[in-house]
Amino acid sequence: MAADLTGTYLTLDDGRPAVRFTRTYDHPAERVWRFLTDPDENAHWFPSRAEFDLRPGGAVAFSGDPHMPLSTGRVLAVDPPQHLSFSWGEDELRFDLTELPAGGTRLTLTDVLGAPDSAARNGAGWEVCLAALDAAARGERLEGPHAGPTAEWKELYSAYIDAGVPSGAPVPGVD
Repeated sequence: MAADLTGTYLTLDDGRPAVRFTRTYDHPAERVWRFLTDPDENAHWFPSRAEFDLRPGGAVAFSGDPHMPLSTGRVLAVDPPQHLSFSWGEDELRFDLTELPAGGTRLTLTDVLGAPDSAARNGAGWEVCLAALDAAARGERLEGPHAGPTAEWKELYSAYIDAGVPSGAPVPGVD
C-alpha cells in the first residue's frame, strides 16, 4: 500500500526550497498555539523538546532527541497566536495559524530547507511528527516521534523519493 503523503515540495518566491503541510484542528488558535510553544506540549510531537524565549531574536533550546545533540535556534518572528518562525539548524520553520469562520484553526507548517536534498527526509519526518500532533489534538498520545527511523518513516521517505522530491541528506540515527 502506498503512503499517503500530505506534504508539498515547493520553491518559495525568494528561490529557497521548502516543504509545506496544512492541518485543521477543532480548537481555537490559542490552544493550537500552546501545542507549538509550550515545551510540555511540543515534547509530545515535535522532533525535539523546544523551549522558546518568545520574542524576535529570542533563543530556542532544543533537547530530548536521542539522535541529535542539544542545540539552539533563534526566534525570527512571533505574533501570538497567529505566527511563529524560528531557525532550527540550517532550516527555518514557519507556523501560521488561521481561525476558521466555521470554528477551529488551520495550521500551516512551512519548513524552509537549508538544502534541497533534505526535502524527502524532512517531509517524511514531519508526516510522523504531525500524526503525533493530530493525536494530541484529539486528546490521544502516540509513542514517538522520538522513536527514530521506524518502518512507517521509511515507507514515507521512500514515497517522497518515488514522488520525485529531492533526497540524499544524512538521516540522524541512521547515517
